[in-house]
Amino acid sequence: MAARSLRRSNPITLFLALVLFLGFLIFILSPPSGSSSTPPKAPRVGHRPITNYKMNNINATKDPVGNRERVLVLTPLARFYPEYWENVLKLTFPRELMELGFIVPKTREGNAALKQLEDAVGKVQSGPKKGHFHGVTILRQDFETPTPQNEKDRHALGAQKLRRAAMARARNSLVFTTIGTETAWVLWLDSDIIETPVTLIQDLASHDKAIIVPNCFQRYTDNGGAAVRPYDFNSWHDSERALEMASKMGDDDVLFEGYSEMATYRSLMAYEHVKNGDANAETTLEGVGGTALMVKAEVHRDGAMFPPFAFYNLIETEGFAKMARRLGYQPYGLPNYLVPMPPPVIQTHASTLTYLPRYTTTTSSKFHPGRKRGLNWFGLGWG
Repeated sequence: MAARSLRRSNPITLFLALVLFLGFLIFILSPPSGSSSTPPKAPRVGHRPITNYKMNNINATKDPVGNRERVLVLTPLARFYPEYWENVLKLTFPRELMELGFIVPKTREGNAALKQLEDAVGKVQSGPKKGHFHGVTILRQDFETPTPQNEKDRHALGAQKLRRAAMARARNSLVFTTIGTETAWVLWLDSDIIETPVTLIQDLASHDKAIIVPNCFQRYTDNGGAAVRPYDFNSWHDSERALEMASKMGDDDVLFEGYSEMATYRSLMAYEHVKNGDANAETTLEGVGGTALMVKAEVHRDGAMFPPFAFYNLIETEGFAKMARRLGYQPYGLPNYLVPMPPPVIQTHASTLTYLPRYTTTTSSKFHPGRKRGLNWFGLGWG
């Protein structure tokens, strides 16, 4: 019995027991394998880091080139005019700061326009990197175009509500799909604007206005000679007559400008042009057109869109101006800064284009009763 007791108290046995006990404690208390004392990585969503943007740091200033501000040029495009694309390429605003966005209707003409647009964009974006735009987005309309796209039919009064509603939907789809977290300015440019000053973006931005629109006029042929005439009647100052008419309309009715059947007697910026006048002269507006419309991106981010429904009896760009004013943004116009439209055309045959005057005579009062249209040669303005 004495010998067995000695073996149990052997120092070697006690030492081994202690080692085993300590090893057990280390195993229990040690962190899991592969752990590290370094801070955990940022959470990831969809295998990408979460990115925070401080939208108050996105400024739209009068010097977008010097301040490296991103400009988004948006164009609803029913037809592709090579001259439109050539004009965009001539703009001197840095292409690395320009993004382009297009929306094309689901029509046969739209199919052709899409192919031509993709070819034109592909040539630029696959060329030398210094000539690339920051990005190009092309959308396809997910709804049908309700009216024919020739000049005569699309300007008929009876087609206006459906046509302008469809255009508003296209504009909204385009801007809210393409506007980015770094977009400072949005320039709306119609697809038939085939010539502008090459400094168009810088010129409009230099006024530092939330919304600003130049004066659009149209070239045309009159008695075999070249002439110009006021074109965009959607940039206007409201009138007592128009406000009275709207007060008697139903909620779904829309007041359109430029038709004798609906004479509003608003003061139109188209007629405020002064020959050889100051191109930087500004005027406040209640309605705006969209042929060449410059908007600070914050206006759209704050919710100003192009209503495809009657909004205070206005629709599309004119409804946009009303909505922007309700949000606290004042639209401005430039009566003496001219942007030309090409002569109107109708397609009479698959390969034949014919000029179609919008007015029957140079003094027609069809679209604005009581106002004579004074027209002069291109480059000299109108009286």
